[in-house]
Formats: sequence, C-alpha cells, structure tokens
Amino acid sequence: MDDLAELKQLYFQECEELLGEVERHLMALDEGSGDAETVNATFRALHSIKGGAGAFGLQRLVDYAHVFEALLDKMRSNEIPVTPDRVKVLLRAADVLTDLIRAMQSDTELPQDRESEMRAALETLAQGGEVALGAAAPAVSKPAVAEAPKAAPASAAPPPAAPAEPAPISHRYRIGFAPRADMFKRANEPLLLIRELGGLGMTSVEVDQSAVPALSDIDPEAAYLRWTIELETPAALDAVRDVFEFASDDCDLEIADLSPRAAEPAAQEEPAPVAPAEAADRPGDAPADLPAEAAAPPVADDDAPAVEAASPTPVKNTQAPTKENAAAATPQVSSIRVDLDKLEKVVNLVGEIVISQAMLAEHLGALSIDKFGGLAKGIEELSQHTRSLQDSVMAMRAQPVKSVFQRMPRLVREVASATGKKVRLVLHGEETEIDKTVIEQLYDPLVHMIRNSVDHGVESPEERAAAGKPVEGTVRLSAGHAGGRIIIEISDDGKGINRERVFQKAVAKGLIPADLSLTESQIDDLIFLPGLSTVDQVSNISGRGVGMDVVRSNIQRMGGRVSIRSTPGQGSAFTLALPLTLAVLDGMTVRVGDEIYVIPLANIIESLRPTARDVHSLAGGGHVLRIRGEYVPLVDVGRLFGVPNAASDASKSLVVLVEAGPGDKVGLVLDEIVGQQQVVIKSLEVNYQALPGLSGATILGNGRVALILDVPGIHGVVRGAATQARAASPMSHAQQVQA
Repeated sequence: MDDLAELKQLYFQECEELLGEVERHLMALDEGSGDAETVNATFRALHSIKGGAGAFGLQRLVDYAHVFEALLDKMRSNEIPVTPDRVKVLLRAADVLTDLIRAMQSDTELPQDRESEMRAALETLAQGGEVALGAAAPAVSKPAVAEAPKAAPASAAPPPAAPAEPAPISHRYRIGFAPRADMFKRANEPLLLIRELGGLGMTSVEVDQSAVPALSDIDPEAAYLRWTIELETPAALDAVRDVFEFASDDCDLEIADLSPRAAEPAAQEEPAPVAPAEAADRPGDAPADLPAEAAAPPVADDDAPAVEAASPTPVKNTQAPTKENAAAATPQVSSIRVDLDKLEKVVNLVGEIVISQAMLAEHLGALSIDKFGGLAKGIEELSQHTRSLQDSVMAMRAQPVKSVFQRMPRLVREVASATGKKVRLVLHGEETEIDKTVIEQLYDPLVHMIRNSVDHGVESPEERAAAGKPVEGTVRLSAGHAGGRIIIEISDDGKGINRERVFQKAVAKGLIPADLSLTESQIDDLIFLPGLSTVDQVSNISGRGVGMDVVRSNIQRMGGRVSIRSTPGQGSAFTLALPLTLAVLDGMTVRVGDEIYVIPLANIIESLRPTARDVHSLAGGGHVLRIRGEYVPLVDVGRLFGVPNAASDASKSLVVLVEAGPGDKVGLVLDEIVGQQQVVIKSLEVNYQALPGLSGATILGNGRVALILDVPGIHGVVRGAATQARAASPMSHAQQVQA
C-alpha cells in the first residue's frame, strides 16, 4: 500500500468516527436535548469530513457535504431555526452521506442520483423553504448570487488560477509563513499553500533561507525555509485563513491587513457575539471557520479579531501557537492509529508466549528446586511479565461499548415511528470497555433485541394509557462488568411475554408436542426457537420468526449466554453475559478420567467433596446436591463426554460448583483439580467443528490439547426431568427445547 492509499484509509477510519458524532448530535437535537453547541459540534464534524474529501479529490462527496454544511451554518447562526421536521431531514441526509463515504471507501459506484433528491431538499431548507419527508424534494433554482470559489485543502491544491479580473482588488495582506520542522511528515506541502494563495489574487513572495543548515546537517524530511507573502485579493480575511486551515498546527502564521482606509467601515463593524462553547473548541477538532461565500451573509469568525485598518496590525493565528507556547496552548495527543491486523499478530504472539511459558513451568516441575533455584526464579518472573504483557495487549484492543450503543437511539426512533409508538431509549454504562472482537460481533444481536423490545414489548400509546402507564414507553440498554464478564441488559416496561400465546404458537408450528409440560422460564426460552413468532402479520420489522434464534447462536458462539426475565404487564429484560476477550482466559484445569479439561475461572463458585447424604437421586434420573439449604443439579462430566475411567459416584468424587446464569448453579462431577493457569483459546469451530458443551480448546504446558468447558451449554443438559438420559444419548428436539 503506497503512502497516499494509507492516508486515504486513515481518512475513512476517521470518517466512521465523525459520522458517529454527526448522528449522535442529530439524535440529541431530535430528542430536544441538544443546544447551540450541539449544532456547532455537528458542523465541525461535517466540516472535517468535507476537508478530508477535498484533500483526496473526492469531489462528489465535497459537493454534497458542502450543501449539508451550508444548512448547518445557517442553523448555528440562527438564520434558520432548528425544528423537529428539519432535524428529520438532516438525519436522512446523514444516511446519504454515510452511503457516499462507504461507497468511496469500497471503490463502488453509487447511482448518480443517489444524493440529488436529498441535496435539493437541503438547498430548499437553506433558502427558508420546507420539505416533507417521503415526498420528492422540490426543484430548487440556483441562487441569484454565485458562490465565491472555495479554497481546497493543502494536500490537493489546484494549479494556480488567474485572479478574477471583474472583481476589484479591495484587500491587501502581508503573510508571514514559517513551517515547523515536521511539517512534511504530516503530509503538508508549503509550496502548495503558496500556490493556493496565488489562486486568490496577485502575490509577491520573498523566501528566508537563513535557517538552512550546512549540507552535512540537513534532515531531508525537515522544513527550514520561511516566506513573506504580500497578497492583493478581493477575498476577505477568512478566505486567506482557510488556505492554512489544515496546516495551522504545523506552522507559525501571522497575517497583517494592509488594506487602504476605504475598507475601514467594513473592517470596523462590530463582530457578532460568539457562544463561549463555540470559541473553546476541543483540541484536535477541525477548525469551525467557514469558507468564504459571496452568497452568504458575513459571519463573525471566532478565531480572528476584528481588523482595524488604521494601521497594519498583525493578526495572530490562535490555532497555530508559536514554539514557545505550543506546549501550554495545545495539549499533545499521545496516541497513534494501529492497523487491527498488526495488533492481532501481537495478540497471537502473546498467546504463543503464554503457551511456551507454561511448557517451561511444566518441565521445571521435574527438576530439583535446590539445584535449579535460579531457573525457577527466572521462570516465575517470566510468568509475571507475560501476564503484564497480555494485560497490556488486551487493554490496547479494548474499546468502550459506546461505539455500538450510540447507533441504537436512531434505531429506536425509526422502529417507534414505523409502529406508531412513543419510545424513549435510556443508555447506561457506555464507557464500559470490552475487546474489539467482541464489540464487532455484538451489534447484530443488539439490533434484533432492541427492535423486538420496541415492536413486541412496548405497547401502543392507547394500550399503555388504558393500562395506566405513561404513553411513552421506555427501553433501557446498559452495560457493566461482573464476575470477569461483561453484562449487557436490554429491558423494557412493556407488556411482558404472553407465555400462553408463545406455547400455542410453538405447538401450532410443530416445534414442541402439545402435551409437553414446561416451566415459565422454559416457555420464555421458546422464543429462541427458529421460525417462532407471535406476530400474525409479517412486516418489514418482524413476523418471520428469524432473529432471536440468531441472537442466541451468535452469543453462544462468543462463549456467552443470554437469559430472560419477564413479568406480564410490567415488561421483559434480556441479559447477555459475554467474555471480556475472546483470546485468553484464566482457567482451572481439572482431570476427568484420562482427560484434562479447563473450566473458566469466572464461572467457578467453589469446590467441595460431598458426603453420601448430601447427594439425592431424582425419579426421572440424575442427581442433585443439597448444599446450604438449596438443591443444585449435578452433571457427570465423564458420562456427558464419554470419557473412560472417569469417576461417576458424586459422593466419592470432587464437585465444582459453577454459575451457569443469573441465579443458576450446576455441580460438575470430576476426578480432581490439577491447577490454575492462563490459557490461550483456540477456536473449535474454525479448526474442527462446533461441539455442544465445549467453547474451545487450548494447548497445555506438556503439549497436550485440553478442551474448554462451556458452562452455560452444559447447564442446558440438566434443565429437565431426564438429565442423565439426555446426557448419555442424543437429545430429541423436544428435549432440546426443554433443555
């Protein structure tokens, strides 16, 4: 990949973040929680997208973003009020912007008319008109006053253009331009900026070579020259500043207005007040300056003070601090972008180091500690450093779930609008961090469950009013850490699950026999069966019985579990318990007959050796353990997996109590505990095939392969009357439902 292609890829990655900001701010405006700064932040994000598009010659994107930006500019200057109908148009416009960006990223061609209707709608709103969603946007005639040429970003500057002769030269500027040493390394080219100034008018340029060192001391990647440029142009000061917009952090810049006194009345106009929040842009944000447009009314520049023509007064660029005060003025960003593939290679290498360290520790056990004490100490230190390295790499891959959560308000709004309901989404724990690979697989399950909560859970306004509930329903999406796992809950205050209807639908579709006896929780679990839906009419939202079965399979594929709590008339809650990472885990190695298994440490509650009076047989087969006043089902791991020479009498074996779900416990019957260690997870599905009750495999220190137990999966085996029978033979479909 050449340098330009790499920079372009970085631009598209930044666009994903900026698009998320745009949608988040627009949703705040739509919900009525936004303010003037929200509009400003939306404008800045869009301005950054447009600027980068110009740098890479993506003219179609530039043109569309400019129209979008022009409307936002009039909104932030209060020329056009922000209304719910206009925000709805902006949300649709953001969708089109997303389509354009992703098409350009993947080098696919969108139809040329993809954005034409929305562009016309934006222009209509910018002129003070109204647009109805769903109807074709009215044709818009071009404004009578043509737009002034806009300055392109530095890295894609056009060839110098001759100044427009009909426009009188009304401004004269002296520009002191001193690139900093690392300017070239940031993909900025001083000569392109000077050429771009030539496109604004007539220039005379002087170069200062005094800082150029001797030939032997020259750094070929450093900038040493300084320029003094005199510019005669009809353009205003903000147009000159726009030329240096994308290089402002990489140069020292001074602009002095040498215009004659004829320009004094205009120059001494009182600037419009600027909101404090807008003036204090965050470090790293794109400048909020507007390109000069002949058709637009004058807008006060929040970075530039009013220019007085009485004497040539230098105008400092507040976004380009001098070297002396650079550190104090702008906090340095101490982060870099790293390709995920490179990070994955580091993770894999750390995994191999963990395995190698375990092998060394295994061999050390056969040696005399007195004779090899130094070696033992070294391996112990290696183990500690390996753990620290693994924790650091996992932290590098961790991301807040905010990147997924912030897409959900828009989804709730769209589904609520399509179903004629009023629904509010409440978010909690957005900063909870989770491994990036888990986040990538989390989006689809959340979309399914959020849609179901709005479509199936929350009642219509009329039904809620009749039930004495607020007309507006509430869906809550929360995230947090518990027991070494991430817990995500989606709950609503709707009508809850109609268990009788679910059971009847399952029987009608032949998914379960009519005489099957199920508990309330088992009936709730029926909604995860493929093809089951309680909706009579199929819509574009639901009714096909596809969705919740995919949710459960996706969550289980990640080594997680999903559980349901539902109270008729009060609502339902879906809880996802997911591993923090899919790469490594802390586990307890146990022996079952001749085999070694790994139990995730996060699932383990305690281990014990029960007495014969604590173990009770069930009439339909199987056993339970009575412990501290409660009965816990037992699973004979050796019998479940057909392991030879495994202990089968729970009263003479070791039992490890594990948590299989909220409030659910299972006792695993096994021979002995071997030890505790960190293991690297290898996927069974990728390397072999998915197996019930197993979530993966790992390589032990002695080189043997050990299987990792899937505790929630094993728990399914013991949910019913004939536990041991299902464990020893293939389960029928009805038994699988019961499990």
